Amino acid sequence: MKRFLYCTALAALLAGSSAAQAQTTTFTVGGTTVSVSPLVTNISVPWELVWGPDNFIWMTERNGRISRVNPDTGEVLPLLNVPDVTQVGESGLLGLALHPDFATSPYLYIVYNYTDSGVLKEKLVRYTYAASTRTLSNPLVLMGNITATTTHSGSRLLILPDRTLLMTTGDAQQRPEAQNASSLNGKILRLNLDGTVPSNNPTPGSLVYTLGHRNPQGLTRASNGKIYSSEHGENIEDEVNLIEAGRNYGWPSVEGVCNLPAEQTFCTANNVRQPLRTWTPTIATAGLIHYDHPAIPEWRNSLLMVNLKASRLVQMPLSATTDNIGTDNSYLTTFGRLRSICMSPQGKIYIGTSNRDGRNQNPAATDDRILVLENRSYLPASAKAATKAAKLSVWPNPAQGTVTLRLPTASAAPMQATVLDALGRVARTTQFAAGQAELQLNIVGLAPGIYAVRAQSGASSYTQQLVVR
Repeated sequence: MKRFLYCTALAALLAGSSAAQAQTTTFTVGGTTVSVSPLVTNISVPWELVWGPDNFIWMTERNGRISRVNPDTGEVLPLLNVPDVTQVGESGLLGLALHPDFATSPYLYIVYNYTDSGVLKEKLVRYTYAASTRTLSNPLVLMGNITATTTHSGSRLLILPDRTLLMTTGDAQQRPEAQNASSLNGKILRLNLDGTVPSNNPTPGSLVYTLGHRNPQGLTRASNGKIYSSEHGENIEDEVNLIEAGRNYGWPSVEGVCNLPAEQTFCTANNVRQPLRTWTPTIATAGLIHYDHPAIPEWRNSLLMVNLKASRLVQMPLSATTDNIGTDNSYLTTFGRLRSICMSPQGKIYIGTSNRDGRNQNPAATDDRILVLENRSYLPASAKAATKAAKLSVWPNPAQGTVTLRLPTASAAPMQATVLDALGRVARTTQFAAGQAELQLNIVGLAPGIYAVRAQSGASSYTQQLVVR
């Protein structure tokens, strides 16, 4: 019963459509039930999802649109259509990162493909965000003129605690460039947030942080400081790599691990870092995060990676003492191609599908959407204490016919009250008017069972269990 008493993270359901609520599904991870529901539908190739300091999701779509997404309601708030994005094949608007000191340095970094004199290229651009007008302006090109093509153009961005930026680039179908230290293709690059070269990069004066990459499309930093990347193989051996400064990752001389005689010779001579995990046949690895949150305890200290061709979420447990990856597990196999992923401070996981990218083979998954994965029974300790101190009163309980709901104190603003069944579906709704503390709720027609009653307005939230006879 505690599971229903302590339902949290239901605001998306409270404000969402009944159609979205009806699509909620669940799966189990050990003893934890994870709910999956659509937060946003009818978008187009959400390439990047980033949890912002404003507690909104910042999203890029490959067609050039940058938006903020309300994680409670699913409302998409467009900020900008980047005017010179070229969307063709796999190219378009790609990775996004937000300055870690966003309140004082409101900078947004994006990487995208553009056309210069008829030639497709790639660049990194910084925009300035104005919170008062919710606009992006003053584009500043930090790096441009990178060779690109309609495939193998990357690119994820990751800002590190030392205020440097990592940027992945693909080989742009020019395989030898991945081993060319003077080329920016087939690399992970590291630069200062103003576009300059960090003084402590592996090679003085060079942006190259690692080389020998084919097409890395996932990049994340774990809580212990280690950096991981997911990378597309060619015909075999998609990879997950531990990224170490100055290392060579082998491509095109090595595909996957160093297991062939020629590969072993190359690896020994060129400081090659072998992947932690490979997949044959390839699964088309994409977005990657490190998950270490108590909301889903079975996934603590794991890499979560979404995949395009395999159309699934892969959970990879990390060793606490070594660099090894344990046996992986797969989830979310019915939503089509999965490309982007981020996590909220509450441990919710948001995943963007990629069924409008021209390669979807799943007739049941035709649009693109953002899915939210959550343990609705999880409640942080601070929230538990607040709930215990200030409860919503529900009586009689058990009840049938009608119940009385009473808030601890009258709300200064209107407050919605919702009755949810065991699967988190909305069964009844009502609303406290501003200044009202008590109301009657009709529950005629509800099937006997255990429900959760939740009243919420802004940061104020109260939950109580209701037994219907």
